[in-house]
Amino acid sequence: MSESRPVTETDLHAYADGFLDAAGRERVEAHLARHPDAARQVADWQAQNDGLRDAFAPYAAARPSDLQLVAGRRANGKPAMPRFAVAAAAALVFLLGGLAGHFGPMLFEKPPTVTAMDALPHEARNAYLIYASEVRHPVEVFADQEAHLARWLGKRLAIDDLKVPDLTTIGFKLVGGRLLPVTDRPGALFMYEDETGRRVTVLVARNEENRTTSFRFAAANGVETFYWIDGDLGYAVTGDISRERLQQIAEECYRQFPT
Repeated sequence: MSESRPVTETDLHAYADGFLDAAGRERVEAHLARHPDAARQVADWQAQNDGLRDAFAPYAAARPSDLQLVAGRRANGKPAMPRFAVAAAAALVFLLGGLAGHFGPMLFEKPPTVTAMDALPHEARNAYLIYASEVRHPVEVFADQEAHLARWLGKRLAIDDLKVPDLTTIGFKLVGGRLLPVTDRPGALFMYEDETGRRVTVLVARNEENRTTSFRFAAANGVETFYWIDGDLGYAVTGDISRERLQQIAEECYRQFPT
């Protein structure tokens, strides 16, 4: 069945955010069934939405008086806006009220320091979720320019001998890499995939604490991360694979990275 009108990026965002009616959802779902790249992008947006809702849900406390802020009436007694608009605005006020109550005092306090060890698993998981599902642009520099990739990222991270780990002996070939921010400083992301197309990422970031740790593990929604600090640098290996397989990759990276 042909689409009644083209599905735009605005339609895709509305679908991911749950703002379409039944007919709109059906039209977009038909489009996604024919366009796998768009389906993957929408799935990423939905995963990000879920993460934001989970992060802020404990603070979205509502008060009975909040509804009065958005459900005012005109002089003739008719609602000032349609019911669906009142409901949407009320939900927004409830959320903003909860967030303001929780975060408002923090505006006048010195923000807490986020250490490299605290940030690594979170930053690594986000990078994996965003880039590992990309089809056309998963990396900035592809594997056929590996020497350039190592020099470029090494220069940005001030690492003279940055090495791109070789994981071919354990079944993963290099896809390429990219520059990305990690706790407001340049970080390097290397991506690999096996013969089935399953991908893992290796994150390298600066560590201002200048300390060393053993391997640590973090998991969220099926995504596993092994991470560690080694002097001036922090490392994290992330993927949607078994913990044993991921640890094998992390140990191989540990052997190859400079110490």
